[in-house]
Amino acid sequence: MVVDLRQEKRKPRLAKPTALQNICKRTKRFLGLFFPPRRNVRAMKLYLVRHGETVDNVAQIYAGVRDSPLTVQGVLQAERLGRYLAASEQPITHVFSSDLQRAVKTAEALLSAQTNNDGSAPVTVRQLPILREQDFGFYEGKPFYARQRDSKKSGKDAHPSQHQDEPGFQDVESKESMSIRTNAFVAGYLSLVFRGLVSEQPPIVVIVSHGIILSHLWRSVLAMFSKHTVSLAPGLSVGSGGVTPLEYLGGWSNTGYLELNISYPVLSSRPGLTPNDVASPQPAEKAKQENPFTLPASSRLAIRTVNGKEHLRGLKRARGVGSSQHDEGQKKIESFFKKTKTG
Repeated sequence: MVVDLRQEKRKPRLAKPTALQNICKRTKRFLGLFFPPRRNVRAMKLYLVRHGETVDNVAQIYAGVRDSPLTVQGVLQAERLGRYLAASEQPITHVFSSDLQRAVKTAEALLSAQTNNDGSAPVTVRQLPILREQDFGFYEGKPFYARQRDSKKSGKDAHPSQHQDEPGFQDVESKESMSIRTNAFVAGYLSLVFRGLVSEQPPIVVIVSHGIILSHLWRSVLAMFSKHTVSLAPGLSVGSGGVTPLEYLGGWSNTGYLELNISYPVLSSRPGLTPNDVASPQPAEKAKQENPFTLPASSRLAIRTVNGKEHLRGLKRARGVGSSQHDEGQKKIESFFKKTKTG
């Protein structure tokens, strides 16, 4: 039997892609190298918070590892920030702080303002010596030294030559030592938060520490990202001359905070890890790594607020007692006017 091939149903030929389609395809492939598809992306909000005002702040005394207590004003500042965060954010999921009481009490004030109605375990403050302030050595507990008129050095830098031969002299902790500590925190604690989260709720992480060490911690956090993935919120004015040095965003006021939004792809997680079960890292002296913890290239960091102080608007210093040490045993004045509940 002879089959006429011309009578068979032929498949229609596919139209060749146009030049424009080819360009679009190549462009999409090229952009994918720098902006990969954002599948399974998680979000985190991170706050770096300085403690409230202390007795030594008011007295202008060097207090690094010295355990200076909060003043009445410092407690009010912390309570204000706690209410501010509770009203504007989801519940805090992780809290880390220095183990010095001024940081711990500030962190506890932030948590006391939170409500926990979902039945989950209450969040506690993870107190860490690794987050302590710079150790001022010989100058701990001593008054601030003024800069000498004919010297470009600060008073603190100019005085070692006058005291370094005294018995028991201890120099100020170096910048390298502080960087080792903050890198160790990121690698040993914060990295586990990134890996251990299984909840769909975006985590709210708060780190309460001290002004100088927070600056080093910020640079350790910044090092997790590629520079082209870091952005500033619209209208945020930082630096001078229109140029913002990301590594140096400025100082922290008492309870001032740095607010960061982080997005990152899902990382390998540790089963069963909860907010209060973040494992302890290796000692700080062993934590200096040649390859510190970094996030994947598709991660993004948005700087939302620098030295945020909105919560302090309208807060006035209590006359006569605002600068004194806070007494936890003293009743608040409001308690004298509250009616006793019956029944």
